[in-house]
Amino acid sequence: MKELKTDLLIIGAGPGGLGAALYAKRSGLEFIIVEKNMAGGQIIYTDLIENYPGFMDNPSGFDLAQKLVEHCKKFEIEIMEYISVEKIEEVNHKKGNKVYKFKCNCGDIEIHSRALIIATGATPNRLNVKGEAGLVGKGISFCATCDGALYRGKEVAVVGGGDTAIQEALFLSNLVNKIYIIHRRDELRACDMLQGRAKDNTKIEFMWSTVVEEFIGDKKLEALMARNKNDGTVRRLNVAAVFEYVGWQPNSAIVKQLVELDETGFIKTDNTMKTSKDGIFAIGDVRNTPFRQVITSVADGAVASMYVDKCFLE
Repeated sequence: MKELKTDLLIIGAGPGGLGAALYAKRSGLEFIIVEKNMAGGQIIYTDLIENYPGFMDNPSGFDLAQKLVEHCKKFEIEIMEYISVEKIEEVNHKKGNKVYKFKCNCGDIEIHSRALIIATGATPNRLNVKGEAGLVGKGISFCATCDGALYRGKEVAVVGGGDTAIQEALFLSNLVNKIYIIHRRDELRACDMLQGRAKDNTKIEFMWSTVVEEFIGDKKLEALMARNKNDGTVRRLNVAAVFEYVGWQPNSAIVKQLVELDETGFIKTDNTMKTSKDGIFAIGDVRNTPFRQVITSVADGAVASMYVDKCFLE
């Protein structure tokens, strides 16, 4: 087994991990960054990004991710892609004047590090219905704040009935002509204040006790088929976009025995991105953050790397 030793291991090469890598490099830290898939994270599935500062040409998520990767390469940062961290153990192994606190098993590679930045992101729950997989990023989105402006003046649908679904529907009402809220129950789970605002909004039509059965479209979403659970009737909605809010699964399993998680499995951090375990930091979508945006993930990465440099490894 190949053994590597480093001051800092960054796990995940999405926007947060890449931002952390850039700041770690500028700080002169010895570090390794690994990614279980292709570098770029969830944004590679996003059609267009309109709200990342400095990119007025509205790049695709894939193109923006490649820009971030190229920026890292400019600083001679090597991203170890298709390397999956299978297990993290807390150890105390001293070599010279350094104490390595963590041992990370990555298949045939074992990485010892003094600190960890967990940038593994979160995975949105999907409806798992016909046509969905091929239209993610082509009309199916999980973030109205990210993608809503792409559908100005059009008709869209929101799937879900919790606080996030209703908040995002209200946000969309400032941009689009009509919103269908599709909810499998006959009442919302959102708080009373949000429910009241949504029910008073003339752009919103509720479809109660209804589930999506199919998405239709080739290169982009053209329509969806929705079935009423009570009477079995099926309705076609010719919408330009669907925003799914049926929960997220944080990719926090590899550290769940080491750090404190919230009730939904997201990693708890303070404002320096430090977790409950000394030496472990969490950034981006995997932490319990109120916003899951590219810009906030990158900022998290910068904060974490600066804190590692200034407060932990001195």
